[in-house]
Amino acid sequence: MTILNKTKSVRTPRTMTRKRWVIIWLAFVGLSINYLDRSSLAVALPFMGEEFTLTATQQGLIFAAFFWAYDFFQLAAGWYVDKVGPRKSFTIAAICWSIFTMATAFVRGFWSLFAVRFLLGVGESPAPSTSAKVVATWFPTRERAFATSIWDSGSRVGAVIALPIVTLIVALTSWHAVFIIIGAAGLVWALVWWKVYRDPQEHPGIDAAELDYIEQGGARGAATDDPEAAKMKWRSLLKYRKVLSMMFGFFCLNSVIYFFITFFPSYLVTERGFNLLKLGLFGAIPGICAVLCGWIAGILADRAVRSGHSVTKVRRFQIVGGLTGGSVIMFAALVPEAWMALALLSVAYSSLTVAGTGIWSLPADVAPSSKHVGSIGGLQNFASNLAGIFTPVLIGVLLDQTGSYVMPLAIIGGVAIIGALNYLLILGKVEPITIKKPVS
Repeated sequence: MTILNKTKSVRTPRTMTRKRWVIIWLAFVGLSINYLDRSSLAVALPFMGEEFTLTATQQGLIFAAFFWAYDFFQLAAGWYVDKVGPRKSFTIAAICWSIFTMATAFVRGFWSLFAVRFLLGVGESPAPSTSAKVVATWFPTRERAFATSIWDSGSRVGAVIALPIVTLIVALTSWHAVFIIIGAAGLVWALVWWKVYRDPQEHPGIDAAELDYIEQGGARGAATDDPEAAKMKWRSLLKYRKVLSMMFGFFCLNSVIYFFITFFPSYLVTERGFNLLKLGLFGAIPGICAVLCGWIAGILADRAVRSGHSVTKVRRFQIVGGLTGGSVIMFAALVPEAWMALALLSVAYSSLTVAGTGIWSLPADVAPSSKHVGSIGGLQNFASNLAGIFTPVLIGVLLDQTGSYVMPLAIIGGVAIIGALNYLLILGKVEPITIKKPVS
């Protein structure tokens, strides 16, 4: 609580370095590549039909294979990020996911594609917790929402650029080249991150003014930790209602988000009649809107905190409002025109991104110490990506049974409303967790 209140009196010095913004934009590039890698299959798959004959259920299983690995490795990934720090965790993760992306070019059928997607999920699992840890380490509370919106928007940018990039590469060469090229880009980024990243106290380019601004503004570091809280085992975090609410709420958000990562391109092609050109041009609109709205929401949230509004009210308004807006996805399959569906999907995706910015700010807001930011990020991301396991399979099965997107979109839209109610009624006050001491 002290950390959050301290930020009100801190002002940005006019003359100081701005290394924290270099760091977060570099993380943004990493997340963009991360999501480009995972989203590329969804874009390429409709054009792989000559070599792959897959039912909608099989496609759902392949999409889910990534999330089975990605999800269950989140628990270890969060702990690992807190243990080794962002420099090592992000570098190793990027190398692994890039190698497995390149291996996708050499698959020969359902099972080899399933295996490669599973391994890709393992490699990508530390990325979000690492990014949340970077924000907690490098940014004061009054800049946390915008910094979070920057790296989190990498997920949208990666998905957006996947459409034109993958379709262009497929048109000029083949789908095999897609995975070789974007995998190589990840290896280059890993080298840059290893060369550039250091924690603030160790970074050679930072001056005393920026370091003081970061530390005094509420950044989570060892110097501000409660020694007793820092000793808490990560498993003990599951005893707190706040953490459980964050896990369930993020699951609800991702139940909708993963439609855009998996079946969205196929929806535009099969349900709305988009060809290769239309998919590359118009299919990017919801993602572009989401990126812009996420940045604006982050700026406004930070401005509200600086103006004296409580972090609790700001985060709750952002998350509950975003999830409520995301529920309009249920109407996209009902409208008669493609442009109407695209407009509704743009509103839904943008609203969900606004909510996601607030959700990913929470680990730094509520962690009992700096040693738990990655762990809380891993826990809530573990729960959220259970949706990545179930949602693609659910959509695939319902499509095979009904031949329509009406029922799948209605269900995930309802889940978004449930998530909004969770954050409104159950989360509680947004402040660092006070550890429960045993009763003597």
